[in-house]
Amino acid sequence: KYSKRVPADGTDAVGAILQAAADPKIISFAGGLPAPELFPVKEMKAAVDKVFEEHGQEAMQYGAAKVVTTGSEQALDLVGKAFVDPGDTVLVEQPTYLCALDVFRSYGANFASVEMDEDGMKMDALEEALKANPNTKLIYTVPNFQNPTGRTMTEERRKQLAELAEKYDVYVLEDNPYGEIRFAGQHVPAVKSFDKSGHVFYMSTFSKTLAPGFRLGWLVADKAVVNKLTVLKQSADLHTDNLAQFAVAQFFADNDVDAHVKEISALYGKRKDLMLEGIKKYFPEGVKYTDPEGGMFLWVEVPGVDDTVELFKECLEHDVAFVPGDPFFAGEVQPGAFRLNYSNMKEDQIEVGLKRLGAALTAAVNK
Repeated sequence: KYSKRVPADGTDAVGAILQAAADPKIISFAGGLPAPELFPVKEMKAAVDKVFEEHGQEAMQYGAAKVVTTGSEQALDLVGKAFVDPGDTVLVEQPTYLCALDVFRSYGANFASVEMDEDGMKMDALEEALKANPNTKLIYTVPNFQNPTGRTMTEERRKQLAELAEKYDVYVLEDNPYGEIRFAGQHVPAVKSFDKSGHVFYMSTFSKTLAPGFRLGWLVADKAVVNKLTVLKQSADLHTDNLAQFAVAQFFADNDVDAHVKEISALYGKRKDLMLEGIKKYFPEGVKYTDPEGGMFLWVEVPGVDDTVELFKECLEHDVAFVPGDPFFAGEVQPGAFRLNYSNMKEDQIEVGLKRLGAALTAAVNK
């Protein structure tokens, strides 16, 4: 008697990831968790105390809903609810963020996947997909340090994406949770910055630059779209946690946020380099992997491994975890692919975990 929005097979890929990440005996490269040792606990406590002293009654009262969201996940859900009817097509990168697939699927979307290379979504492939799917409602992209691959879309392709959205009258949802966490290369302007017709919606979050527990995200779009999303937001939860909004605003007013983000970026860059060193040292020959300039993830492809989910189970028995690639694909799954997270694991554990993972991969390849 469940609605069609509930997955029929009971699969909970996110739950399995979080469960693995929570087990203290497992070295987990699975969850997309920030490094908790960099959470600004002391500074945030001071900000909250100041809010209670100066704005206590207002912070504890009902508030407005334009459009600060309960994490970026709610922004995904609101756009899906507002624009996707059953049978509509959503174009996504191949692979793409698994929770976005879950959200759009819950509203009855059909998917068409667009091929990527190291420079992000390929624009010639995107235009072919637009021509082949005239009922496309939405293009979803994570252009900066993409989840799951860590790839970044070039500036030229971002310009082309905005132009294609206007040409084919299709909306783009630009998801940018990781863009501030850059430890190499040069900043690339948002797709939204090239939008001349209101076809690009931009969303982001404080989860990766402050702390995910606040559940604060936001969405930028034309006023008419924001008004529609606000109505849907109000019917879901009235408004996002008022105290959290006050606290984060106070934190920004009282602290050097750029210095804080720079510290995060430096640590993640160091951990990414350690992970690449471990991959080169312990993984079997022929393994391919991405080398991100920022963010929290890299993508691994292992020729000769057909069942990455079974490999995941075997690795758990060896007390190491990753995320199988399967849930990141809207269509045909690429065998032997998986995602690794480098932000949440201490440096001394990265090599130990990759040594375990390398042994499991070698055994799988040699079966």
